[in-house]
Amino acid sequence: MIEAIRKNAVTLAAFAVITTGVTAVVNYVTKPTVEHQTALQQKNLLDQVVPTDLYDNHIQQECYLVTDALALGNDRPHHLYLARKGDQPVAAALETTAPDGYSGAIQMLVGADFHGKVLGVRVVEHHETPGLGDKIELRISDWINSFNGKVIHGADDKNFAVKKDGGEFDQFTGATITPRAVVNATKRTALLIETLPAKLASLPECGDANE
Repeated sequence: MIEAIRKNAVTLAAFAVITTGVTAVVNYVTKPTVEHQTALQQKNLLDQVVPTDLYDNHIQQECYLVTDALALGNDRPHHLYLARKGDQPVAAALETTAPDGYSGAIQMLVGADFHGKVLGVRVVEHHETPGLGDKIELRISDWINSFNGKVIHGADDKNFAVKKDGGEFDQFTGATITPRAVVNATKRTALLIETLPAKLASLPECGDANE
């Protein structure tokens, strides 16, 4: 009986060692491919919020960390991707959070220049109600493209709001909370982007120890 238990234990241990080894090898072999695909997906998303004809630098490689709980929805560092043309900062894409979605926080990426002009917005994660709030997704509706080219004329610009609040953006039938959250988060983020050129020298780069 004891001998049988010992044999089973040895067999299980050997199986665990082999499985761990195979997993490690697979991870090692596939890691470059996964990283490459992740970088491509990120670049595609950045291209949707900051048109490529506006800049000539490697936008993914010029990444900074921005912390502003009021503008960005929470107090964690958010990634900022800086677009330059001839070494001059011209625009940026900034991760942001709309904390007041109907079903929780909505994670977004906002592209804007430094004069209050929104270049593009994408929702990257949300838990809004299917068939109602999920119209913030591009694959469901083109509503998110209504931000393209819109200019925010300061924090008191009442036009940059949903129509129910006196602004110019459509709300969804039966769902106003979700689009309101996205519009307001876009406004706050774009206004923050407008202030960033003067702060670039003080921003930590992505990958710093405090990320």
